[in-house]
Amino acid sequence: MASFLKIRTINRADVPVITSWARQEGFAPGKGDVGIYRHTDRQGLWVGCLGGEPIGCIAGVRYNLVYGFIGLYIVRPDHRGQGYGKELWQHALDHLESVACVGLEAAEDRIDDYSRWGFKAASPTMRWRTTAAPTHGNSPVLPMPDGLRLFSGDAIPEPALQLYDAQRELSPRPHFLSDWLHHPAGSVVALLDQHQACHGFARIRPCLLIDGEGWRIGPLLADSPELAELLIRALLQDHPGVVIIDSPGGNPFASPLMERIGFEPFARTLRMYRGCIPNQGLEDVYGLACLELG
Repeated sequence: MASFLKIRTINRADVPVITSWARQEGFAPGKGDVGIYRHTDRQGLWVGCLGGEPIGCIAGVRYNLVYGFIGLYIVRPDHRGQGYGKELWQHALDHLESVACVGLEAAEDRIDDYSRWGFKAASPTMRWRTTAAPTHGNSPVLPMPDGLRLFSGDAIPEPALQLYDAQRELSPRPHFLSDWLHHPAGSVVALLDQHQACHGFARIRPCLLIDGEGWRIGPLLADSPELAELLIRALLQDHPGVVIIDSPGGNPFASPLMERIGFEPFARTLRMYRGCIPNQGLEDVYGLACLELG
């Protein structure tokens, strides 16, 4: 039987709808996230509509010919079990057909489904959660290592962060990262030496929880667990409330660090890839930017 689902690229009016769906699913979307996804690959974020009404969405974003990512895969509960999700899924896969490696984050109950489509397990991703107490700027951040300074906001030289990120992430993402760093929701901190070389950076942004609002930290990259802790504490000091970090299992230092500073494991997904599985190490990646775009 022919489907009446029409799949189209999202427009500005769809952003709050998709953000609301993501919130209801427990994705804890950051304010402004979906708009950034839309800019990263203008052809890579779609909604499925019935009679002009959006009932589902998916992202299939191409960073370049080497790497792409599938996420934000949602069908409204009242339209599940009718094949619309499979149509969205196939649409995203077709868009990424020429990409050498495609990644996704799989909920534990969907791992077998994605395996049947050729995706292979790489490493777990753990979501950590804590509640930061208000400090009113009176709680000291950890001592600054010799030769490093903490920068924030517009004082951070973006080229230094772009270079640092490109050397540690699975694929360079200059457009995505630039939008991410300059979005007005939240703030960015970075550690730089006297030569303006970056040794770590992190962003925090407000997010929408099922039962309220909180904060998400990501990306969080640093040369060492000690520098990652310094960045986290600098952000927690000014952002009280519930705080979430998604750390990759490929970094063996991430979980011990999260436990040491009082975060608790909250949820778990599995990073999976189809195609050429990346061999890039993640030892300096302590927090992912988001699970929807990798």
